[in-house]
Amino acid sequence: MSGGGLIAIGDPLPRVDGRAKVTGSAKYAAEFPVPGILYGSLVMSTIASGRVLRMDTAEAERAPGVVAVITPANAIRLAAPERRISLLQDDQVFYQNQPIAIVVAETFEQARYGASLVRPQYQPSAAKLDFLAGFPNSYPFSHNGEPGDQSWGDVDAGLAAAEVKIDEVYTTPIQHHNPMEPHATIAQWNGDHIMLHDATQHITGVQEKTAAIFGIPKENVHVVSLFAGGAFGCKGQVWSHVMLAALAAKQVKRPVKLVLDRPQLFGPVGARPRTYQQMTLGATREGKLTAIRHVVHCNTSVIEDYLESAAFPARVMYACPNISTTSRLVQLNLGTPTYMRAPGVATGTYAVEVAMDELAYTLHMDPLELRLRNYADVDPHSGKPFTGKHLRECYQMAAGRFGWPKRSSEPRSMRRGHELIGWGMATETYPGKNLTASALVRFEPGGRILVAAGTQEIGTGNYTVLTQIAADVLRVPAASIDARLGDTDLPPAPISAGSMSTASIGPAVKAASENARQKLIALAVADRSSPVHGAHPDDVEFDGGRVRLKSDPAKSETFVAILRRNGNQRVDATAATKPLLDPQTPCHSFGAIFAEVAVDADLGMTRVRRVVAVYDAGRIVNRQMARSQFIGGIVWGISLALYENTDVDWRYGRITNANLADYHVPVNADIPEIDVQALDIPDYQLDSIGARGIGEIGITGTGAAICNAIFHATGKRVRDLPITPDKLV
Repeated sequence: MSGGGLIAIGDPLPRVDGRAKVTGSAKYAAEFPVPGILYGSLVMSTIASGRVLRMDTAEAERAPGVVAVITPANAIRLAAPERRISLLQDDQVFYQNQPIAIVVAETFEQARYGASLVRPQYQPSAAKLDFLAGFPNSYPFSHNGEPGDQSWGDVDAGLAAAEVKIDEVYTTPIQHHNPMEPHATIAQWNGDHIMLHDATQHITGVQEKTAAIFGIPKENVHVVSLFAGGAFGCKGQVWSHVMLAALAAKQVKRPVKLVLDRPQLFGPVGARPRTYQQMTLGATREGKLTAIRHVVHCNTSVIEDYLESAAFPARVMYACPNISTTSRLVQLNLGTPTYMRAPGVATGTYAVEVAMDELAYTLHMDPLELRLRNYADVDPHSGKPFTGKHLRECYQMAAGRFGWPKRSSEPRSMRRGHELIGWGMATETYPGKNLTASALVRFEPGGRILVAAGTQEIGTGNYTVLTQIAADVLRVPAASIDARLGDTDLPPAPISAGSMSTASIGPAVKAASENARQKLIALAVADRSSPVHGAHPDDVEFDGGRVRLKSDPAKSETFVAILRRNGNQRVDATAATKPLLDPQTPCHSFGAIFAEVAVDADLGMTRVRRVVAVYDAGRIVNRQMARSQFIGGIVWGISLALYENTDVDWRYGRITNANLADYHVPVNADIPEIDVQALDIPDYQLDSIGARGIGEIGITGTGAAICNAIFHATGKRVRDLPITPDKLV
């Protein structure tokens, strides 16, 4: 840290909200006390496709404490209902575990019991549940405006000229987010104004959607989300339960709290979709790529299109003159998929990087050397330089720290007792992005400084980011700053997703801090009683909470003294910043990851022994939090490779492991020593603070590195995730 208690960007400032979280004073969406509150519990469908003919609600309505049973037959009509979410406006069923009614009662337990008494009767219809059979009717789609299909060069000619080819299929299963805090909403109406406490990654998105669906002005919707207990993408969109809580509260004319049960997180709030990836590589015998073809099929729902952009990484990872990427959606009667940490990139890099490993073994070449021979100094499609790329340094540093030169190249050649030892590596990447954002900085008469933005805290540390950037710009101790966020009354900021929160709100906080400092200085130089009165503003600085003359530091005073003489007025400033980059400018973070696994020679049990990773992700705002984010991504990459799998009964579309007992994720005992480093090279082309996102890149190559290490250990190539013991024996 800097001297004198001052904090600079990059310092490992402890989380400013840490005490609130560990002492329990941090309030999550369901924890706000509201007088007269009722509780809601959803009734979920038990068929995958069809209609609800009728519901027997008599027993539920008679149950103790039940205030209302709201079904499509009696739900109030909405101004702009959406087909993509279930709002009880019709009797259609599109997937198992779809909300089809809500029971409202005086207590949580009474609401749950009442929901268990509702008896729906269905008219089932044929469901689309055969993923592979849906390929002939699959169709293209885009992702956030970027085309799902993109090609250049002549891939057929490149493959025909190739001396070596890899042509394999790689698959990933449906996976569910499972944040520790389930989705939760408290809805409270006051006339045509509504207050929502919601577990969300996008308070402004909830505000806009609520206003549209209920036909009220946006200003009538107040959304608060001070903390979210994990999100990972599933809290980015507005799902049925949010609007159903608002609908129920409006219908019963009392506040309603709705918290989803754990099994209800499997279906109506998104998931990572299943992928089937045909990966074809062509290369010379010297290892130069001549062609890449990546064809991805993934599932979507029958009510909304969502593309898992798994084909996109192949466009930027390696220098190749002929590349074709194709994306196709397959409709299934399952809940709509959604963003899941490193959406598309996690699954896409898995296929690319395992295929590259297979190519390296076919060529009898070091996998790292193969990647260096195909290093992309510029964007392979446009030929434009990246805003910053230092992947070579990542490879060199990570390989050295891991000890990669000591690797024995032959599979099954490294053992430790009864265990087969394997080493694998992969390249990591994630786009660098940011969006328009705004922020407020205010000098308070009591000596505090407020920094505020309508962003969200989803566990990544936004309270600390706001504090640290403001402290760095203003040169004041972090302890003198109060950070506020998670409220639509604050200056608007974008969704907390896509590894772009810091790159979006950071520049706005920086600009607002600079504006507030200049306003304070202007107030001081205009004040006849100030030691700096009459000076040119450029000759005055603000440091350590004091305004002073640069040429004569003795002429100084605290900002509190200035405000006191001027009627104890607050001095505040706002700023709104926009992305600096042209959307066509290539901007990506990169990394190199190396992994060691041990596989039981008889039982096929895999343990990850150690991981080393080095990242080029722009400027690091907080070293301590960055390390945590990188490690979190790597843990999820281990989970992608070895554990996570949503088990669907494909006859009926029912998820059979919709709980945390049967949906496997790694625990502490599964996670080894993880050595992470960041180059910390600013990217000022992207934003004024030089930061690119770090929340997702850690997962992107990890799954492939683990898979490649398992092949090196066992000599058996598994292309269907997760790699479980039965696939290795």
